[in-house]
Amino acid sequence: MKPLDTYGLSFMKIGQIMTSPEVNLTNNLKEAEELTELLSEAISCGDKDEAKRCSEKLAELCVPVSVSVSHKAYSQESIQLKVGVGDAQSDNYVPVTLLVSLNMTILELKDMINTDFGFHPSLQNWVIGKRLAQDSSTLYSHGIRKNGDQAYLYIKSAKSAKLSRGQLNQEKELRRLDGIIETLSPLLPRGATGSSPPIKTNQPEPPPPPKPQLGWSCLVCTYANKPTRPGCEMCGSERPTDYQVPDIYQPDDDEIHRLHQEEIANQQYQLALEEEREKNFLSLVETDAHSLVPNTEEVDCPVCYSSIPPGEGATLRECLHVFCRECLKGTIVNSMDPEVTCPYMDEEYSCNSKLQDREIKSLLSQEEYQKFMELSLCFAETRSENSYHCKTPDCAGWCIFEDEVNEFTCELCNETNCLLCKAIHNDMNCKEYQDDLQIRAENDIAAKQTTQMLEALLQNGEAMHCPKCKVIVQKKDGCDWICCLMCKTEICWVTRQSRWGPNGTGDNSGGCGCRVNGVLCHPKCQNCH
Repeated sequence: MKPLDTYGLSFMKIGQIMTSPEVNLTNNLKEAEELTELLSEAISCGDKDEAKRCSEKLAELCVPVSVSVSHKAYSQESIQLKVGVGDAQSDNYVPVTLLVSLNMTILELKDMINTDFGFHPSLQNWVIGKRLAQDSSTLYSHGIRKNGDQAYLYIKSAKSAKLSRGQLNQEKELRRLDGIIETLSPLLPRGATGSSPPIKTNQPEPPPPPKPQLGWSCLVCTYANKPTRPGCEMCGSERPTDYQVPDIYQPDDDEIHRLHQEEIANQQYQLALEEEREKNFLSLVETDAHSLVPNTEEVDCPVCYSSIPPGEGATLRECLHVFCRECLKGTIVNSMDPEVTCPYMDEEYSCNSKLQDREIKSLLSQEEYQKFMELSLCFAETRSENSYHCKTPDCAGWCIFEDEVNEFTCELCNETNCLLCKAIHNDMNCKEYQDDLQIRAENDIAAKQTTQMLEALLQNGEAMHCPKCKVIVQKKDGCDWICCLMCKTEICWVTRQSRWGPNGTGDNSGGCGCRVNGVLCHPKCQNCH
């Protein structure tokens, strides 16, 4: 006889051997479920190391596992699929348009056709992209992407599909019962079962509705974030614009602390922004107080190419081009126009900005600025219509007169000018002065010779009257383009007309019309203007 403990030990070992496979299977399934969840999260987040570790653990457990792409990865918008339907008895196919989603499997597509048109799934053969579609594959895997993509549905006969009439009738009856139940279910009171037993339809029970998610899912990494977070906690992506924090949501302590820190950070940002604005405003006021804005960095002058240390150059206000002061001063002194143009020019661009008066004044000496102002006044006088200069010798006074004004009293010499006679004739009326002028012209040989010489130049074509101010202008040699010294009007010599119209450069209505529609303005035109 063996001792009692020996039998007890033997019984214990036998019990362990008999129960260990079930225990191990239960443990393996539980561990496999946890690993599959970790594997799914690792793949979604792109964590290769964690995905590798989970895969190796699952392989060791030898548990059947299926891996599929989540429906969140596909576009949630429905598309219109064009389907050609045909069978063995017809050579043509019937076009049908279906509203489908990209993540729909072929089996789900068959069920939809079965529900809508009554064709059993076993009677359907789908051909997409020149290959026979399998039930487990999705439309996306077959290249369906957008509205108008095409597929072909071939309907087999019940005989070829080995589907009996009884099976077809049973399927139709089940669909009819499902429709009746769906119609009557909203009308039945909650909890009422009636006298008849519930109808069983052999259809799988629908999965329970998903639990409402409190928060928002990241569109990039699918991480579930708390409702109040403005960005994803995992990848930093922005919260969906259409998401609204529920009114009944109460944040926890961590969220309250985070929201408080965000409010403090936002206040600090606004304070720093206001300080930066105030600093920029003060800098702008200080810069505006200077007549000439100095350069802040070392640059090369675009005119003389010399290096300009910080603070020794000049930055123009209109265009922000930087030059050395000597080049800008030379540009002003040599300018033939009171509006001095920025001298910047390269192979592709020529600046048209103008120097401001305070910039010009700060670059010139007092004597140079006075001469510049006199030149500006002279240009203003010559370019102004109805301008009249005082006839007193060496007097700089002038005016712009109107039609109803006949006399001009110069404020510099206090002499009264007659605008009709364009002369000063004190103690004489206009008729007396004109009669006296004719008598003096007959006795003044120099005046008579000058008049005859100008008339000869006009008759020979060696001189002409300016089309605008009527002053006599001449062309000595060279180009057909000349410019009136008085009013700065551009003139075409061969046509005796203004080069441009009243709107300036580009206006071809001035009379010249050179190269309009590719035609020269005159047979003798030298094509130089």
